[in-house]
Amino acid sequence: MENFSKTRFIQFIRDEEGASAIEYALIAAMVAIALVTFVDPINAAVKVIFTSIQTALT
Repeated sequence: MENFSKTRFIQFIRDEEGASAIEYALIAAMVAIALVTFVDPINAAVKVIFTSIQTALT
């Protein structure tokens, strides 16, 4: 039984499938942080541009 547990532990340590899932989760988290950080300033800048265009047309 002890040899089986040791073999399973070594297989678990060598398994790399979980590593790629963690990498994808980190990438998704970084994208979410970037969106939260930059969406409001970009939104405000676009509103200013369209407001100035609207003012120039009237």
